Amino acid sequence: MANDKTKSPSSSSNLKRRSFLGGIGLLAGACPFTTLALAAPAVLPAEANGHVTDAPLANATSPDDRVPFQGLHQAGIATPRPANGMVASFGVIADTPDDLEHLFRRLTARIGFLTVGGEPPLADPRLPPSDSGIVGPIVRPNGLTITIGLGASLFDDRAWLIDHKPMRLSRMTRFPNDALDAALCHGDLSLQICANTQDTTIHALRDIIKSLSDRLVLKWKQEGNVPVITPGLDQSVESSRNFLGFRDGSANPDAGDDHVMDQLVWVGARSGEPEWAECGSYQSVRIVRNFVERWDRTPLREQELIMGRVRNSGAPLDQPDASEFDVPDYAADMEGLSTPLDSHIRLANPRTAETAESIILRRPFNYSNGVTKAGQLDQGLLFICYQADLEKGFIAVQRRLDGEPLEEYIKPVGGGYFFALPGMRGDADYLGSTLIAALRKAQTQTS
Repeated sequence: MANDKTKSPSSSSNLKRRSFLGGIGLLAGACPFTTLALAAPAVLPAEANGHVTDAPLANATSPDDRVPFQGLHQAGIATPRPANGMVASFGVIADTPDDLEHLFRRLTARIGFLTVGGEPPLADPRLPPSDSGIVGPIVRPNGLTITIGLGASLFDDRAWLIDHKPMRLSRMTRFPNDALDAALCHGDLSLQICANTQDTTIHALRDIIKSLSDRLVLKWKQEGNVPVITPGLDQSVESSRNFLGFRDGSANPDAGDDHVMDQLVWVGARSGEPEWAECGSYQSVRIVRNFVERWDRTPLREQELIMGRVRNSGAPLDQPDASEFDVPDYAADMEGLSTPLDSHIRLANPRTAETAESIILRRPFNYSNGVTKAGQLDQGLLFICYQADLEKGFIAVQRRLDGEPLEEYIKPVGGGYFFALPGMRGDADYLGSTLIAALRKAQTQTS
């Protein structure tokens, strides 16, 4: 199961943790902290052994859960999805490569502290406190991951960066059913913040805003959550449901399969991308409003035909007595008599050799923002996905979905495309270091 975790890290793991903490302390500069003097935390897998969208389990998490911060890839992409998530988009204040390096180093330091945990330094009570205090005097990791993505505007608006732009990174353009709000779109830099509880994600956002107010300006954010599931009497666990009542995530690729991930999610050496981008991934974010009142007045059978699955069990329509994890047999249903040809799951993933490259790693969260001026519930999906190729991945999938019957019940209103940085390789490294190294190399060659 993707939710398995080791409760007692080995002594070698604890030594690595202390070494890591020392490295982050050096990076932090003016942001010192005291490390946790508590029992060894549970170490959650940095990459899933199953589906990223496996449901978070009730009573299975701890405030001391810690996801490894270092690795070839950033945490929060193939990491099992926790109960709470958020995407925040920022404008970046950086006029030179030095400014950008300064941002990356300081941001890495804050992420290191927040995801490992510790005691914020005490300040003179006549001055603002060093921490918001909303999670108490001790910051616990609580399964926190913070994933950095770079937007097209970061490169396009800076002549010294444009030549290093990821090949397929672009601004998100409007699809036919979109009603995009400019205030909820794009950005120079995205942070995907995920954790066991909402207060941990909010605490992390506020810490970063306070610590990097000279480099980051918040543009928009969207919070979401995933229903926590209690296993059945037979210990079976169903997928969490979205606000349309259907199980979400059944068809995700196996994030524990390195070959699959290298093919579909991670940017590789033969991708044609800049060398600095290897081991990164393209992030697509969409804020998709659901017209839940209209959906709730739609007959159940019509809902199932629109989605292509049985609502209660998640089974494909051509195998109604199967489970959500069984695969529909479209080859035996060429006319769409069981699963309509324009059903959501069939358009999104036709399961043909020609569309195999467009499978995406989905990591969505439900959101509920209150009530619109029209007196309707503002609820929907914070859709997040990762892929090695934005054009072959999300964009290809969305083009197949254009005009689908589900469009009557949904309306994308915001989001953007970003490039998730490669991971951090060691204690002396920092997130974004490969891009800075590429900039420095180019400067040397032109000087």
